[in-house]
Amino acid sequence: MSQDVMERKDRARLSDQQPTRDADRGAQAPRGRQRSSLFLVLVVIVIVLLIAGGFTLLQRRSQYEALAKNTETLAIPTVSVVHPIAESDAEDLVLPSTLQAYVESPIYARTNGYLKKWYHDIGSRVRQGELLADIDTPEIAQQLEQSRAELGTAQANQNLSQITASRFEGLLQSDSVSKQEADNATGDLAAKRANTQSAEANVRRLQELESFRHIYAPFSGVITRRNVDIGNLINAGNGGSAQQLFFLAQTDPIRVFVNVPENYAPSISKGLGAYLELAQYPGQKFYGQVVRTADAIDLTTRTLLTEVDVPNKSGQLLPGGYAQVHLEVKVTGARLQVPVNALLFRSEGLRAVVIDENHKTHLQPLTIGRDYGTSLEVLQGLKPTDWIVINPADSLDDGVQVNVKQMAQSAAPAPAGNGTGGSSGQGNPTNNGTRPPSGTPGQPAPKSQ
Repeated sequence: MSQDVMERKDRARLSDQQPTRDADRGAQAPRGRQRSSLFLVLVVIVIVLLIAGGFTLLQRRSQYEALAKNTETLAIPTVSVVHPIAESDAEDLVLPSTLQAYVESPIYARTNGYLKKWYHDIGSRVRQGELLADIDTPEIAQQLEQSRAELGTAQANQNLSQITASRFEGLLQSDSVSKQEADNATGDLAAKRANTQSAEANVRRLQELESFRHIYAPFSGVITRRNVDIGNLINAGNGGSAQQLFFLAQTDPIRVFVNVPENYAPSISKGLGAYLELAQYPGQKFYGQVVRTADAIDLTTRTLLTEVDVPNKSGQLLPGGYAQVHLEVKVTGARLQVPVNALLFRSEGLRAVVIDENHKTHLQPLTIGRDYGTSLEVLQGLKPTDWIVINPADSLDDGVQVNVKQMAQSAAPAPAGNGTGGSSGQGNPTNNGTRPPSGTPGQPAPKSQ
C-alpha cells in the first residue's frame, strides 16, 4: 500500500517536472539557432577576409611585376632613328669655296722717309703705273749729291791719269822714261777708271733709291687697304707690323679654289664649265671654267686642288666672299646623306650607329664625301634601308639593346642654289618604304614623334 502511494507521488512529481523540462527545451532551441547563425556569420566573414587578402596579395604581386617590367624597360635606352636619304642619281658637283683676287699684293716702301702725300684710298680703282703716294726722303737726296761729287772727283783723277799715261807712252818711245814708269802710269789710269765706274754705279743706285719715293701701282686693280697717313715714318722693307702701305688686288677675273674629292678627280679637266652661286645674288649665276688643277692628290685631305676663273667686269664678286661652285660634271652612283648629328667620332675613325632587326646597335664605319654643312654625303658604309641613331650617346657600343623611336624627316636639302638637278634626295620618300624596328619584339613600330 505504501509502495503504491510512493509510486503515485513519484508520478505526480514527474508530471510536475515535465512542463519545466519542456519549457527549458523550448528556451534552448532558439539559443542553438542563434549560435548557429553567429557561427555562420563568422565563417562568412573569415572567408571574405581570406578572399580580400588573396585579392590584395594578387594585386600587389601584379603591381610588383609591372614595376619590375617597367624598371627593365626603362633600363633599356631609347634612341631616335632615321633613314639615310638617297641623293638624286645625277647632279652637278657642288663644292663650297672662297673667292680670291686674281692677283693681290701688299705694297711696301723701298726707301726711308716720311709720307708726304697719298693719292688713292680704299676702294679706288687704279691702273698700272699710276702714282699712289709720295715719300719725303731728304737723307737720300743728300747722299745722291755726295755721290755725284765723288763721281766728279773720280772723273778728274781719271783725266789726270789719262794725260800722265799718254805722256809716259810718248816718252817711252824716245827712251826718256823707263818701262816701269810707263807701266805705273798705265796701271794708275786703270785704277782711276775703276774708281770712276764705282762712283757712277753708286750714283745710279742712289738715283734708283730716290725714285722709290714715288709709289706706283704695279698692276691694275682696286686698293683694299691703306695703312699709312701723311706724316707717318716710313722704313724701307717689310719689317714691322705697320710697314705695309697699301694692299692692291686685281679682281677681274676673280679666281676660286675648290678641293675636289678624290673620287671625282678623274672627271675634272682644264676647260670644264663651271658657275658660281652666291647667297646675296639669289637666282644669278656667274659662269667661268676650270683653268688648272694641281695634278696631285693632297695626302691630308685626299682632294684635288682645282682653280676656276670667273670674269668679274661688273665687280659684283668680292674677294673673300663665300660661294657655291657648280662643276658641270654629272656625278653618278649610289650616294646617301646623313645628318651631322648622327656621327660618332672615335679613335678608330668616323662611325654611325645602325640598329639591326634584333634592336641592337652596331658601329658602322663610313666613307665621307662632300660636306653640306648640316649633312654629309656618305659614299660607303650605309644602305638606304638602314636605321641610324640621331644624337647617339658616346657610351653606345656594339651589341647594346635599345628601344627605338622614329623621327620625322624631310627630303635631303639641295646644295645651295643648285638649279640643275642637284637637289640631293628630291623625289625620295622620307622613310624609303620601310618601317623602323619595333621597340619590343612582336610589337608594331612606334608612330613618328
